[in-house]
Amino acid sequence: MLIDILAAAAGEAAPENQFGFIEAMEQGGVIAWSILTVLVIMSVGSFYILITKLLEQNKILSQYKSIRTNFWRANSLSEGASKLDKNSAWRQVVDDALAAEVQHSKMTDSLEAHDWMHGSLARSEAAINSRLAGGLPFLATVGATSPFVGLLGTVIGIYRALINIGLAGSASIDKVAGPVGEALIMTAIGLLVAVPAVLAYNWLQARNKRIAELLSGFSTDILANITSRGAVKPATMTKTAAPAANKTAPVSSTATKPTTATTTTAAPKV
Repeated sequence: MLIDILAAAAGEAAPENQFGFIEAMEQGGVIAWSILTVLVIMSVGSFYILITKLLEQNKILSQYKSIRTNFWRANSLSEGASKLDKNSAWRQVVDDALAAEVQHSKMTDSLEAHDWMHGSLARSEAAINSRLAGGLPFLATVGATSPFVGLLGTVIGIYRALINIGLAGSASIDKVAGPVGEALIMTAIGLLVAVPAVLAYNWLQARNKRIAELLSGFSTDILANITSRGAVKPATMTKTAAPAANKTAPVSSTATKPTTATTTTAAPKV
């Protein structure tokens, strides 16, 4: 009985918090909830693009290791292409190069044929880079606009605070705490959405640039291999043969036996 009385007294003594996050959003009404929904959608979309693009980049970079170890050990490009994943970017470059080689043989002008091969590989690289860059404009848009979306909520919160002050005739804390709290919350949420989006955009862009460099080098090696009829391969594959080439042949020493010269002296004639 005593415990119930003390609990009831404590419940009556504890003031109810009327200035929490949910209370501030409820005071903001439909506009505040709409702005919050837009910011949440921006944040979820940014993290989704970050995760999916990161997995895609890691897959391409891990497949590049098999190219250095398995692809160039094949006797031909067709045999090497069979060792690559069908849906990989590297397989696409090889397939496009082989298709361009077939068309290359139908051209009579050697200069135009070389330009055709080079242009075909360049188009293949551009298509892969464009696919890797998909979604990055959304990150850039979120990073640039989400602070202003939060600022819109801030302006609306301050406007509502001024209206409450005008209606009450005094700037009491209970009249402005809710709208000002809503304004500060919107500003903070806008920054929390913008900062990860900008960091993710810059990081993914740097990784895409690294992949573009690898693709450019790989397509150059493919072009050199095709035009040289398989004679030219990357220098990384010739390093394995370097130790064997540097070995010196064992020197065979032939034992020389001393030869004794026999001199015959002719007897003097009498």
